[in-house]
Amino acid sequence: MASEEASGGASHGYQGGRLNLPFVGICTFGKFPYQPDWNAIVADVAVMGAPFDFGTQWRSGARMGPRAIREASTLFSFGHAGAYDFEDDITYLPAETTRIVDIGDADIVHTDTLESHRRIEFGVRKILEAGALPVVLGGDHSINIPCINAFEGEEPIHVVQIDAHLDFVDERHGVRYGHGNPMRRAAEKPYVTGLSQIGIRNVSSTARDGYEDARRMGSDIQSVRHVRKLGIEGMLARIPEGRRYYLTIDIDAFDPSIAPGTGTPSHGGFLYYEVLELIDGLARRGSIVGIDLVEVAPDYDPTGSTGILAAQLLMNTIGRVLHHR
Repeated sequence: MASEEASGGASHGYQGGRLNLPFVGICTFGKFPYQPDWNAIVADVAVMGAPFDFGTQWRSGARMGPRAIREASTLFSFGHAGAYDFEDDITYLPAETTRIVDIGDADIVHTDTLESHRRIEFGVRKILEAGALPVVLGGDHSINIPCINAFEGEEPIHVVQIDAHLDFVDERHGVRYGHGNPMRRAAEKPYVTGLSQIGIRNVSSTARDGYEDARRMGSDIQSVRHVRKLGIEGMLARIPEGRRYYLTIDIDAFDPSIAPGTGTPSHGGFLYYEVLELIDGLARRGSIVGIDLVEVAPDYDPTGSTGILAAQLLMNTIGRVLHHR
């Protein structure tokens, strides 16, 4: 007779099923179902890893970000009950209506940036073809380039970037597709109607002419201190209302006191609720149609706090996007 462990212990599990604690089982994102067949995606949200960090200029390691975020996300695998937020009096991600799948990772070809980017773009296109919301786990910020490329042929999008760095370098020593270039590449797209670049601060990787180019090409640039003076509602009021938003989050937007595990930490960053409230307001203001979260580098994250922050923010972001729809 099969043992209780082999059978899953269904007779003794939570609400008649397995208890499935965070440290048990396979680390898909949030322990949602794994769908390896990209031609059979049936979901409202599909999570894909982009374990690519060839675009980094200093500390590498973000290629391990998707694994770290997935493992941390098991802490927030809410089982059968969804995620009740008593402050909002809302149960986010209720089991009976939540359709989220993890489709695994885009296949990366070592040392080949353009081919790796093409494979990331292919994965995002398959998610869009399935009518699902793509949520991409980076990887360095260059993975945003293929993500935005995948929206060619879709309705126009407004890019909302939450980041410490402007990432608006056109070209540096011939490099056009590194993690300092993605917002410049996005602004060049005819289907990108504008950019809101939020959290930009301190000595930047982009020179003054890059800031001037960004504003000329349709960017609104606000620092952490600007946002705190404006307030969250004031910041939201600067973002065009009723648009389709692509949301790109660099974990270094957060202060390194809570997010040390990243390649280019920058002091003076956001705290958790500042960003969550901004995203919640964005989900109410229009339609979030794509998300990436990048630059988690677990080698510099000895306590795992950066991975947990990334996972918690994504779970709450997905919950609010689905709820406000």
